[in-house]
Amino acid sequence: MNEFLKQLMGMGAMTDQVIATDFLISAKAGVRNLAFAITESANPEARSLLREELRKAVETHAKITDYMMEKGYYFPYSLNSQIAEDMKITQTALQLSEK
Repeated sequence: MNEFLKQLMGMGAMTDQVIATDFLISAKAGVRNLAFAITESANPEARSLLREELRKAVETHAKITDYMMEKGYYFPYSLNSQIAEDMKITQTALQLSEK
Protein backbone atom coordinates (compact mmCIF):
# COMPACT_ATOMS: atom_id res chain seq x y z
CA MET A 1 0.00 0.00 0.00
CA ASN A 2 1.50 3.36 -0.87
CA GLU A 3 2.35 5.82 1.89
CA PHE A 4 -0.25 8.39 0.85
CA LEU A 5 -3.07 5.87 1.19
CA LYS A 6 -1.71 4.61 4.50
CA GLN A 7 -1.67 8.13 5.92
CA LEU A 8 -5.07 8.92 4.44
CA MET A 9 -6.54 5.86 6.12
CA GLY A 10 -4.67 6.56 9.36
CA MET A 11 -2.80 3.28 9.19
CA GLY A 12 0.82 4.36 8.81
CA ALA A 13 3.39 1.59 9.27
CA MET A 14 0.94 -0.64 11.15
CA THR A 15 -0.44 -2.06 7.91
CA ASP A 16 2.28 -4.71 7.45
CA GLN A 17 1.96 -5.78 11.07
CA VAL A 18 -1.82 -6.03 10.86
CA ILE A 19 -1.63 -8.11 7.68
CA ALA A 20 1.06 -10.39 9.13
CA THR A 21 -0.89 -10.86 12.37
CA ASP A 22 -4.06 -11.72 10.46
CA PHE A 23 -2.10 -14.17 8.31
CA LEU A 24 -0.57 -15.79 11.42
CA ILE A 25 -3.99 -16.19 13.04
CA SER A 26 -5.35 -17.74 9.84
CA ALA A 27 -2.38 -20.09 9.59
CA LYS A 28 -2.94 -21.24 13.18
CA ALA A 29 -6.60 -21.90 12.43
CA GLY A 30 -5.60 -23.87 9.33
CA VAL A 31 -3.22 -26.07 11.31
CA ARG A 32 -5.89 -26.71 13.94
CA ASN A 33 -8.58 -27.49 11.33
CA LEU A 34 -6.34 -29.82 9.33
CA ALA A 35 -5.33 -31.72 12.48
CA PHE A 36 -9.00 -32.11 13.37
CA ALA A 37 -9.85 -33.27 9.85
CA ILE A 38 -7.14 -35.94 10.01
CA THR A 39 -8.62 -37.38 13.20
CA GLU A 40 -12.10 -37.44 11.64
CA SER A 41 -11.10 -39.04 8.33
CA ALA A 42 -11.66 -42.77 7.84
CA ASN A 43 -10.08 -42.90 4.39
CA PRO A 44 -6.32 -43.64 4.37
CA GLU A 45 -5.79 -41.67 1.15
CA ALA A 46 -7.62 -38.66 2.55
CA ARG A 47 -5.59 -38.85 5.77
CA SER A 48 -2.38 -38.97 3.75
CA LEU A 49 -3.41 -35.92 1.72
CA LEU A 50 -4.44 -34.05 4.86
CA ARG A 51 -1.14 -34.90 6.59
CA GLU A 52 0.76 -33.38 3.66
CA GLU A 53 -1.40 -30.26 3.81
CA LEU A 54 -0.83 -30.09 7.57
CA ARG A 55 2.94 -30.27 7.02
CA LYS A 56 2.71 -27.37 4.56
CA ALA A 57 0.49 -25.38 6.92
CA VAL A 58 3.00 -25.82 9.78
CA GLU A 59 5.81 -24.67 7.48
CA THR A 60 3.78 -21.61 6.49
CA HIS A 61 3.10 -20.82 10.13
CA ALA A 62 6.83 -21.04 10.88
CA LYS A 63 7.68 -18.69 8.01
CA ILE A 64 5.13 -16.12 9.14
CA THR A 65 6.35 -16.38 12.75
CA ASP A 66 9.97 -15.92 11.65
CA TYR A 67 9.03 -12.90 9.53
CA MET A 68 7.11 -11.30 12.39
CA MET A 69 9.95 -11.92 14.84
CA GLU A 70 12.49 -10.41 12.41
CA LYS A 71 10.32 -7.31 11.99
CA GLY A 72 9.77 -6.93 15.74
CA TYR A 73 6.03 -7.62 15.50
CA TYR A 74 5.93 -10.84 17.51
CA PHE A 75 7.73 -11.89 20.69
CA PRO A 76 6.83 -15.52 21.48
CA TYR A 77 9.72 -15.87 23.95
CA SER A 78 9.11 -12.67 25.91
CA LEU A 79 5.73 -12.20 27.50
CA ASN A 80 6.53 -8.66 28.65
CA SER A 81 7.66 -7.59 25.18
CA GLN A 82 4.58 -9.16 23.60
CA ILE A 83 2.25 -7.43 26.07
CA ALA A 84 3.95 -4.09 25.35
CA GLU A 85 3.55 -4.66 21.60
CA ASP A 86 -0.10 -5.68 22.02
CA MET A 87 -0.76 -2.54 24.08
CA LYS A 88 0.82 -0.39 21.36
CA ILE A 89 -1.42 -2.01 18.74
CA THR A 90 -4.47 -1.57 20.98
CA GLN A 91 -3.72 2.14 21.45
CA THR A 92 -3.35 2.58 17.70
CA ALA A 93 -6.65 0.81 17.08
CA LEU A 94 -8.39 2.99 19.66
CA GLN A 95 -6.98 6.13 18.08
CA LEU A 96 -8.14 5.01 14.65
CA SER A 97 -11.64 4.33 15.95
CA GLU A 98 -11.86 7.88 17.34
CA LYS A 99 -11.24 9.43 13.91
